[in-house]
Amino acid sequence: MTPLKIGQPAPDFELPATNGNTVRLSEYRGRKVVIYFYPKDMTTACTQESCDFRDAHATFGERNALILGISTDELKRHYKFIEKYDLPFLLLSDPEHRVCELYGVWQEKQLYGKTYMGIVRSTFLIDEEGNLAREWRNIRVKGHVENVLQTLPGSEPELSQK
Repeated sequence: MTPLKIGQPAPDFELPATNGNTVRLSEYRGRKVVIYFYPKDMTTACTQESCDFRDAHATFGERNALILGISTDELKRHYKFIEKYDLPFLLLSDPEHRVCELYGVWQEKQLYGKTYMGIVRSTFLIDEEGNLAREWRNIRVKGHVENVLQTLPGSEPELSQK
């Protein structure tokens, strides 16, 4: 796999989505797209991250940015996740981890001394022309959505009034 480079075209893909359609990244030209890759629906950190994106959804929309979540979970599990947490954006299913591999997030991981392959939590910002504008790899959930928002126009940090 060729490493992704800022300013280069983002790898295009097609994946089944929770709206019943197949989503193709190139269909969103003219809008910014925030793609967040997460390991698994209904787990603590993934739920927190998804809810943080949910809570900031309107602000992303005001900045002409669309949010897409991708994991290897099947659509059936995505539907339950969306319903339980009222997620207002599409989740895409990549059970064969093809798109995860394109973006370099399918990697060897370790947990409790065991090694396995899985998604390394990462987010990518694609610009209106379909180029990779920014990437965040192996992120920590706390404060991550705010960091992504700060890269979008109109996202000057508010000064505390204390």
